[in-house]
Amino acid sequence: MRFKITLFAKGKQLPINYQYPLSAAIYKIIDKADKDYAEFLHETGYGKGFKLFCFSDLRGKFKAEGDRFNLQNDTISFEISFHLPEASQNFIKGLFMSQQMDIADKKSRVSGIVQTVETLPNPFAGKKDHEIVQAKFETASACVAGSKNEKDNYEFLAPTDPRFAESLLYNWKEKIKSVLPDVDIAQQMLSIEVKLFDKLPKSRLMTIKADTPAETKIRGFTDFGLEVIGEKRFVELL
Repeated sequence: MRFKITLFAKGKQLPINYQYPLSAAIYKIIDKADKDYAEFLHETGYGKGFKLFCFSDLRGKFKAEGDRFNLQNDTISFEISFHLPEASQNFIKGLFMSQQMDIADKKSRVSGIVQTVETLPNPFAGKKDHEIVQAKFETASACVAGSKNEKDNYEFLAPTDPRFAESLLYNWKEKIKSVLPDVDIAQQMLSIEVKLFDKLPKSRLMTIKADTPAETKIRGFTDFGLEVIGEKRFVELL
């Protein structure tokens, strides 16, 4: 399930590295409604710790200034996806509607009241779960993939590297196994192919848990496409 959440924002400065504070604000809302589910997502997850929800970049009018984004209007939005049955739509809408979300670090804060929670259409509606579908996507936020090199250091991969698509495919298969352990992955038709645009993908270095002892940096990429093939239920999970 995918939703578009629109906030009326108070506060004019947002951390450029807002991804972790935004995830913390989402966990806080989930925790209010269902502490057990929130703790499961945060501490355990599915299978190998997969959370099975994700969110897009923030959408709005911003002007970069140093390590801050200055908001140019009072409205920001983002998309969020959950691997939950369609019957959970009203639960998710009620979870977020009218809630306050604080996106902040030690330097600045933007507080937003959720104005609307819109269910986004399922592009595979009408398809059967086991039906093979072929679909093209663009990522809604920076996509991170990588592997350890010979020095045991983590190497972030660019979409132009053949290992990038291989890494995404491996991750997809592991997620399927965590949700559907009875599926024989070796027997499934699954593929991911990177589709480049006229310009090369853009690189983005993000800081997670900035200004704390646990601070770490990850590199993701935007501005590229993916063409995927698989059963409808697997592509929805992806």
